[in-house]
Amino acid sequence: MTRRNFIEKSFTAGAGLVMAPTILPASVFGPHAPSNRIHIGAIGAGRIARVHDLPGVMKYDLVRLVAIAEVDTQRAEDGKKFVEAYYAKKNTQPPSEVKTYPDYRDLLADKEVDAVVISTPDHWHAKNAIDAVRAGKHVYLQKPTSLTLAEGRAMSNAVNASGRILQIGSQQRSMEQFRVACELIRNGRIGQLQRIEVRLPGDPPGGNPAEMPIPKGLNYDRWLGATPYVPYTVDRVHPQQGYDRPGWLRCEQFGAGMITGWGAHHFDIAHWAMDKEYGGPIEISGKAEFPTEGLWDVHGSYETEMLYDNGVIVSGITESPDKPNGLLFIGSEGRIFVSRGNYRASPNDPISVQSEALQASNPKILSPLTENDPVRLQVSTDHHGNWIESIRTGSKNITPAEVAHRSCSACLLQHIAMKLNRKLFWDPIRERFHNDDQANDLLARPHRYPYNF
Repeated sequence: MTRRNFIEKSFTAGAGLVMAPTILPASVFGPHAPSNRIHIGAIGAGRIARVHDLPGVMKYDLVRLVAIAEVDTQRAEDGKKFVEAYYAKKNTQPPSEVKTYPDYRDLLADKEVDAVVISTPDHWHAKNAIDAVRAGKHVYLQKPTSLTLAEGRAMSNAVNASGRILQIGSQQRSMEQFRVACELIRNGRIGQLQRIEVRLPGDPPGGNPAEMPIPKGLNYDRWLGATPYVPYTVDRVHPQQGYDRPGWLRCEQFGAGMITGWGAHHFDIAHWAMDKEYGGPIEISGKAEFPTEGLWDVHGSYETEMLYDNGVIVSGITESPDKPNGLLFIGSEGRIFVSRGNYRASPNDPISVQSEALQASNPKILSPLTENDPVRLQVSTDHHGNWIESIRTGSKNITPAEVAHRSCSACLLQHIAMKLNRKLFWDPIRERFHNDDQANDLLARPHRYPYNF
């Protein structure tokens, strides 16, 4: 039996895997039994990888991080040192050298690698994931799933055809307050759900557009990938010193801004609460302020509204002191507000207003579920661990590819409505706008050769 077959088929129990940092003690396999571990490669070794994704998988003894692919040689070397130092400090596994690859395709060709964690900029997400599952790798993918609706559909189709497991990094699904809020709502605790208000942070304008020399060690052409070639400037890519929040997050060429960057989290929870994880809105409208100068051109303050076929209206607004980051669910008999509370995925998460994690208009709404509340949702207490458990046992993970695509789609549809500044009519089955060529043209972008899909 091969190591991969052993990993995927041999274990049948493990419901408690996500409850603690260690899945199984190393002694189960013997102290030097690497053939029994899930070997993971990291694609991207920047900010979110270092503070979130790499520690998120390396804490499990059944996992070994064995390789890193990174287009910036300095970040590749930093990532290698980071991983090796982590294991040296943990001191539970025999030391081994982490391989580095300047091209992620070479990592995917590495037969030692069973699965990959993708922590690249948004414009690479769908392409990385498609190539990974076609190479037979399981995938943990940072959100959002894609830059366009067309890319997201291609990604979901590829994952489902491959039989591989993809987990999107929508870790709010593995935070208790979000699951509890969704269970309460789906069990009718606030009556008939009528409206959901999603509050997101904003991004300031700015950024220096002046061309700069490309740093030694950065394969800038590959970093740009399928997007058009534009001159290098540090505010367009990532810092050359340190791992602060990168400028590409604020450039529409590489992402849609907060509507997908944070919206992928919150609109996913809205779908979960509505039982619309495989659907989408039927009407979308929106408006936003866009910068008129500087390099950074993603949306600023915005207002959107989406109507679903169950009659629920989902609106999006920029957070403010009296409307803190999170989701407000409004029903015929009460309200529930849920947020991350004091949780941060990284130290520089752009949240300006703190709030309690779970609140209700009446304390009785938050009383524990009883036998009269039949709806129970999947429980995960660790998002990376839930993915590893799925690889290990073949069980369904909590945010699979199609669910991830649909959540991202809701965000991208709002972005299109912001750009067109008018109401749009959407068919969530065909994934096309009704009789609107201008809007349908925005469902895809051309891809630059040789990085085309």
